[in-house]
Amino acid sequence: MTRSFSDLDEREVLALAIALEEEDGRIYGQFAQRLATSHPATAETFRRMQKEEAAHEERLAALYHRQFGEDRPLIRRQDVKGFIHRKPIWLKKLLPIEHIRHEAQSMELESQRFYEKSAARAKDPAVRELLLQLAAEESTHEDLATKLERDLSTSDKSREEDVAQRRQFVLQIVQPGLAGLMDGSVSTLAPVFAAALATHDSRDAFLVGIAASVGAGISMGFAEALSDDGALSGRGRPYIRGTICGLMTALGGVGHTLPFLVGNFQIAMAIAIGVVLVELLVIAWIRHRYMDTPLVPAVLQVVLGGVLVFIVGILIGSS
Repeated sequence: MTRSFSDLDEREVLALAIALEEEDGRIYGQFAQRLATSHPATAETFRRMQKEEAAHEERLAALYHRQFGEDRPLIRRQDVKGFIHRKPIWLKKLLPIEHIRHEAQSMELESQRFYEKSAARAKDPAVRELLLQLAAEESTHEDLATKLERDLSTSDKSREEDVAQRRQFVLQIVQPGLAGLMDGSVSTLAPVFAAALATHDSRDAFLVGIAASVGAGISMGFAEALSDDGALSGRGRPYIRGTICGLMTALGGVGHTLPFLVGNFQIAMAIAIGVVLVELLVIAWIRHRYMDTPLVPAVLQVVLGGVLVFIVGILIGSS
């Protein structure tokens, strides 16, 4: 069970901060090792960042020891709501430097936000002071990650502003919208086409599709809104994300439900199948465009999932 960040006391916040610094340091070490041959200057930057993360960890551990003693609770990022889920990109064999740079930017921005939020809640002056110092240092790290192997000209600064805006757009709009669209488009396939094949009646399939789409939209909307308050992840207001996710979920199901307004069952089925293919390709393109997923794997993954659910609907409806 994950806990809300607002429920953590100072002891748990410090323990979490120590775990975060250790994890980030190890990741930077992996980046440095991967780039040592191809981009030695960038690799050296990551080694320096790794050492600084280790220094942060030592300062946090020393403060924890003075304040709370030796025993430290085991609490990690996955135990607390609000952190961005990180894909272990450092495990990939082929890892473009741009992906590494973007990951480093995201890590440092998240760390800075974590320390700022933690400092605002801290009651002990010593804890608050250290957290504010680390927030400022993480801010310089974020700038460093942005400027890796580049001199910033005026055009570069504009580009960095565009990158920051794009990252915010992806976190607050694209991610919840894509999650909803995928769920709505895929999860409603089975009930819609099962009802269609079981009854061979367009009206029945339409009613089932609308019910499934609206129900899934409400469920996904609440799930997204309650999953993260946005304080740490920077993903924006929960109710806005929930609304986006819910609407896109309903839209994903309604898309292949509307063809069943056609009275002729065979024609309605043909149109619905065509709409499903378009929906899956749109999802794959969005994943490729905004989530840095190669196009071919994105298409294969999405189509495979959709086909499997579609087959389940056919088998159930035909039984």
